Amino acid sequence: MNKHHIRKPTHPGTVLDEHYIKPLELNLDELAQRLGIARNTLFKIRTGKASVTPHLALSLAKAFDTTPQLWLNLQQKYDLWMEQNMGVHHRVIQIIKDGMFLPVPQNLALRKRMAA
Repeated sequence: MNKHHIRKPTHPGTVLDEHYIKPLELNLDELAQRLGIARNTLFKIRTGKASVTPHLALSLAKAFDTTPQLWLNLQQKYDLWMEQNMGVHHRVIQIIKDGMFLPVPQNLALRKRMAA
């Protein structure tokens, strides 16, 4: 399957906004204070411009009776999709295939440098 046909994962900030903030009609200033973050940080997370950190994942899990893994998994899936589909990832030459070292010139040069 072409990677571009895979749907973009939901940013954890969208989940926070649509499943907790809006339905519960939470006050953003109070929520930010409760989570131990600045209101501006909460705004950036809600709009997908900031990431959920492990520290925040622990706070969200406690506040909303979820697990920190939920928030971190959402963030990781989003970040990986963005890098694969929107990032400028440099071309990497494969070093190992099926458990075996690939003896292409670039790998042989790499092996020589490491042995030195």
